[in-house]
Amino acid sequence: MERVTKAKVLGAQDGKAGPLITCGVRFMAWSDETGGTVSIVEHPIPPRTLAAPLHRHTREDEYSYVVEGRVGAWADGEVVYGEPGDLIFKPRHQWHTFWNDGDEPARLIEVISPAGFEHFFDELVDLPRDSVGLPAPDALDELGERYGLEFDMEGTERIRAEFDLRLDPLPVAAAI
Repeated sequence: MERVTKAKVLGAQDGKAGPLITCGVRFMAWSDETGGTVSIVEHPIPPRTLAAPLHRHTREDEYSYVVEGRVGAWADGEVVYGEPGDLIFKPRHQWHTFWNDGDEPARLIEVISPAGFEHFFDELVDLPRDSVGLPAPDALDELGERYGLEFDMEGTERIRAEFDLRLDPLPVAAAI
């Protein structure tokens, strides 16, 4: 895959954006722009919200650079916290999730290596939702399977309860 060879600036409001399930996503660097080496997305996370179900990747490592707020992460039973300027590493093959640990919005930049997983987020943004804003479980499982992603919903509920977090779906038309 060939890399984009021109310098560019992605402005603070530029790039495709939309709601995932409980947090947002803004696409900053796609695999076709980086030669497949990394993809970069931004995740704004509402206060006291679990950003993703407990899951594990079989293909990618994730590096979360905290821009704003306090972000908690659970990885294979270990809990870590990051504040602005901190980097949280979530290696492939580890069960993990992350959340906004504070009462104010949080935001992080996620670097995913190798690239390609940003297309999971892109498809997730467009999945049909039920009346409360959740994608159909079968559709989410099928999407995850195509991207080498597994979910643990029982573990998700355990972590949500332990850290007193919300799992409220964002409205499909939510501003990111």
